[in-house]
Amino acid sequence: MEKTCTDELPLTMNSSEKQETVCIFGTGDFGRSLGFKMLQCGYSVVFGSRNPQMSSLLPSGAEVLSYPEAATKSDIIILTIHREHYDFLTELNEVLNGKILVDVSNNLKVNQYPESNAEYLAQLVPGAHVVKAFNTISAWALQSGALDASRQTLLKKEDPFSTSSAWLSDSYVTLGILGFFLFVLLGITSLPSVSNMVNWREFRFVQSKLGYLTLILCTAHTLVYGGKRFLSPSILRWYLPSAYILALIIPCTVLVIKFILIMPCIDKTLTRIRQGWERNSKYS
Repeated sequence: MEKTCTDELPLTMNSSEKQETVCIFGTGDFGRSLGFKMLQCGYSVVFGSRNPQMSSLLPSGAEVLSYPEAATKSDIIILTIHREHYDFLTELNEVLNGKILVDVSNNLKVNQYPESNAEYLAQLVPGAHVVKAFNTISAWALQSGALDASRQTLLKKEDPFSTSSAWLSDSYVTLGILGFFLFVLLGITSLPSVSNMVNWREFRFVQSKLGYLTLILCTAHTLVYGGKRFLSPSILRWYLPSAYILALIIPCTVLVIKFILIMPCIDKTLTRIRQGWERNSKYS
């Protein structure tokens, strides 16, 4: 198979300084991505492979050799191979003696083996110095770098002990659940088969008292959702309020009118009118 390469310019180029060589055992996705970043940082990279002639898609400027030949090129050897293929390292004990072996592997399951991969590697090659690195980063992250949008976060200088956001979030969810529950209850009691089973006092209590309670909870749910954004200029695009602000006009108007009507001075008069009182009646 003909070897194909990817051409990229290194991040740092300084021909006056001697490039340090890093050896990478394995030509898989992670090995190639790591070698590509090493080359960009100005290191000389040599790959160790079982079949050097069959290795492909390696970054431009990297050399690929057999495991023993590649190990003699550098004092730092990064193992990008699975634990199941570590056995061949026992044959390279003499070559790896005194070198630094970087273990980047992760097991598929917790406690899959009695010892960690680094401990197992240290048992196979007792003369080498085993360290752990690069096991918390993926090949995709190495290749995409800053283009990985999921790793770009907005820096917010907030008090880490502030609980206002948490309270707003919890209140928003709680009010929504309670409002939805009462709304469903109102719908059920409106069914003819259910309304015929209750007396008029029960029906009036559900439709009136619980109806207003449902309206209050749902309105509060929307108010908490808006939070501090109600008066924010950035929300008023084309000088028009958002949809959730417009949706609050009718329920807020109803609640304000209801609050006025339940005031003692007005409620007493309305109760007398319902009972048949007239201002200029000759029977009063």
